[in-house]
Amino acid sequence: MELRRYWRILKRRWLLVLLPLIIVVVFSLITWQPPPPTGFNVGVNFLVAQEPAQIAPNVDEERYYNWLTSEYIVNGLTDWAISGKFKTAVSQNLAEQGLDVPPYTFNVVADNVRSKLQLSISTGNAEMLAQIMDAAIVVMTEENAKALPQLGGDTAVLVLLDEPIVTPLPQNFSSQLDIPLRLTLALFAGIGLALLAEYLDPTLRDREETEQIGLTVLGEIPKK
Repeated sequence: MELRRYWRILKRRWLLVLLPLIIVVVFSLITWQPPPPTGFNVGVNFLVAQEPAQIAPNVDEERYYNWLTSEYIVNGLTDWAISGKFKTAVSQNLAEQGLDVPPYTFNVVADNVRSKLQLSISTGNAEMLAQIMDAAIVVMTEENAKALPQLGGDTAVLVLLDEPIVTPLPQNFSSQLDIPLRLTLALFAGIGLALLAEYLDPTLRDREETEQIGLTVLGEIPKK
């Protein structure tokens, strides 16, 4: 069947093509609600350092090694923050406060920029997320010596640069495609419905259809 024949069928049965599309549009308008947030995120930044050893005779050299040590500490704390041990320590800290928050219920992402540590936590509960971050700050600032034996038992100095603010995560791509996908499926359903109706319709409408069933056309009445 030629493409123009398909076009004539769809043009003739345009109402069947649009019917599923109209139904989906009306249903979507009635039932549509803003999609809920997929989750929440909170992030903080730490400036990381170690107490000066006060052993270098040259002040400039001492400062250099302090900054260099800070970068190494940040690298180690970044690796610790994304480990299961850190999440377990945060969960245990929350348990001491009477809160049951298993480690698998939240996600931790960490990054480092020289002597600055970036810590980000996400989960589906906004209220619980703030408490998780508070616990993470306590663990990070007070228990980091356990994660870095290189410190010789000393606790690295972490300075919190900003207050944690919980923000909703943007909608995922699949939720944004929900209505366009419905409309696309409805359009294809309408096309299929129109072609099915044409297939089941025994009416002969043109010379070509008549000759396909073996009949001879003696004459045609042209359209005005």
